[in-house]
Amino acid sequence: MSAPIERVVINCDGAARGNPGPAGAGAVVVAEDGTVLAEVAEGLGETTNNVAEYTAAIRGLEAAERLGARRVLLRSDSLLMINQLTGRFRVKTAHLRPLHDRVRELVRAFDRVDFEHVRRERNVEADRLANQGVDDWLATRGR
Repeated sequence: MSAPIERVVINCDGAARGNPGPAGAGAVVVAEDGTVLAEVAEGLGETTNNVAEYTAAIRGLEAAERLGARRVLLRSDSLLMINQLTGRFRVKTAHLRPLHDRVRELVRAFDRVDFEHVRRERNVEADRLANQGVDDWLATRGR
């Protein structure tokens, strides 16, 4: 049996081509030594960039939970989402509230979760996966 994974870093990003528009969620879960443990690239259909950002965070946290991680550092270039998740901003948009609630629910599965805003250039892999999700969804639509 393998040892439990103590701490992971999740980089997540959402992409929407138009707002709303074709959207995707991307997340990469990395061990402390830099080993990639999981990747997510999911097409979301037509939605907003903020829905895509939250969905990416949810998918990353779900992957970390499946891996048995105990502590998580979740990084995103969405300042709005990070500020909402840390309680600095209220969630004013009704359609984001269930997604925010889902993240808060997932957080309870871990011993500790920290949230960090990163600049876009430090979130390149998650951005690539989010755009791959958009491209995959568009390909299924013949676009």
